Amino acid sequence: MSERIALDLLDPKAVRKRARTVAIGALIVAAAFGGLLGLLAGRTAGLVTAAIFAVPLLMLAWSEARRRVWLEGHVLSVRAFGTRSVDLHTADQLDLLVTDVRGARTVGLFVRGGGKAINLALAIYAGTGGREQGILPLRTLADVLAGRGDAPGLVFSELLVAQLRAEARGLPAADRPLYKLGSLAPTGRLAQKLNPDAISRFVATLDQP
Repeated sequence: MSERIALDLLDPKAVRKRARTVAIGALIVAAAFGGLLGLLAGRTAGLVTAAIFAVPLLMLAWSEARRRVWLEGHVLSVRAFGTRSVDLHTADQLDLLVTDVRGARTVGLFVRGGGKAINLALAIYAGTGGREQGILPLRTLADVLAGRGDAPGLVFSELLVAQLRAEARGLPAADRPLYKLGSLAPTGRLAQKLNPDAISRFVATLDQP
């Protein structure tokens, strides 16, 4: 039986704390809007408005608190309300997805297969620092992706190996491949996929001195 490797980029305690903050904020916003409309249109309208604002945000907070990501063999899985799994060996789409939220950029491996999609966060950068997946997760991911035997798999495998080498050499975050790729994405967009050809060209330069 294959070992299950956790791929949660953030500490679960920190995630739960952030989810509680979101939940509290949701209740405050819902109460404010509900109270205002309640004064203008009556108690029932106020309660309905509060529920409209609160329920989606509370569901989002609950989902974030429960979210766990792991790799077992060559199957990537994520759990929130339910569990989604994608076989990395047979996935029909591999992309690098960059999200930009309040100055923090997340570089993720977006995979799609079997009608399901997962965005695996590889690193989060803010300024010149950040948080990255550990050595074992990156090494295992690189091996699994190389095992696909196709060009996209090999490109992403080489990218992760280059990231590991940069970490082993003690390079600062700004000089590591994932940071550099994340910096290529234009600002002002919440989420965007990097061009596969641009990624291939970038990875090809990593072998050069």
